[in-house]
Amino acid sequence: MNIQKMMKDLQRMQSKLQDEIEVMELEATARMNGRKELTALTLTPEAITPDDPGMMQDLILAAVNEVGRKVDAEIQKKTQGLSAGLKLPGLG
Repeated sequence: MNIQKMMKDLQRMQSKLQDEIEVMELEATARMNGRKELTALTLTPEAITPDDPGMMQDLILAAVNEVGRKVDAEIQKKTQGLSAGLKLPGLG
């Protein structure tokens, strides 16, 4: 078993995964990229109520949290496959 080759393969897979994560965008009523930067937020006219700013704040928080969970789930899905093909001595 060539450990150096395995490490290079792992680094290459990590680099590819990082590139995929950085360009992915997921959407709820907010859009966020893989670096967890908010890139868009959609407010409907019904959400904009000058007499109840707390409701708008709650809707924004909910949208950002929802899309953040989607980003986390997508990253987890991508990283699960990272070690699937990696055979380490003594681990099976």
